[in-house]
Amino acid sequence: MPAFPARANRTTTRLLPLLSALACTAALCTPAAAADLARAEEIVQGKCFICHGADGESSSPAFPRLAGQNAAYVARQLADYASGKRRSSTMQPMVEGLTAADFQALGTWFASRPTHAHAVEDSDLAQVGRFVYLRGNPYAGVAACATCHGPTAQGSATLPRLAGQHAQYTENQLKQFNKRERTNDNAVMHGIASKLSELETKAVAAYLSGLQ
Repeated sequence: MPAFPARANRTTTRLLPLLSALACTAALCTPAAAADLARAEEIVQGKCFICHGADGESSSPAFPRLAGQNAAYVARQLADYASGKRRSSTMQPMVEGLTAADFQALGTWFASRPTHAHAVEDSDLAQVGRFVYLRGNPYAGVAACATCHGPTAQGSATLPRLAGQHAQYTENQLKQFNKRERTNDNAVMHGIASKLSELETKAVAAYLSGLQ
């Protein structure tokens, strides 16, 4: 058997990820999709960048990083702000006048933004958080976060991507779930958040902030 077919196979294997990425990009470049993304970028530059940054990388822990967030999840949260199902005196004025198509376009736009690695402020605390995230706390009845959000915290269409999120923002959301102040998402989170100690809450948030 000549040697070149094996070499060709190795070359093809190396090119597959690139070819796949190009195919995905081409699928997003239909006229309708391009128009939606252009509309989304217009909205981002007009409103969203103030808090979330021009590329979804907010610099303030008061506001979530949206770069790489799951598109359907972003669209649903925006719809919940518009309906009042999720309350925020900051977000509700921002979504006024936007349509369901705008929400979907914004979700797709933020999902397409590149993510970045962020340094963890307290590595020892993050190690505690890693244990709780991946294994839970069986002594307190806390389920592993990874069961729903995935081992690398990428989430799903219905659950948020938590990797790389500001630690303070994640901590604040867990506290809102615990107090039943946030009610638009899975009610399971109320029970889970209520079982987390303050140390576990801060630890999980610290661990997630360092993932990408």
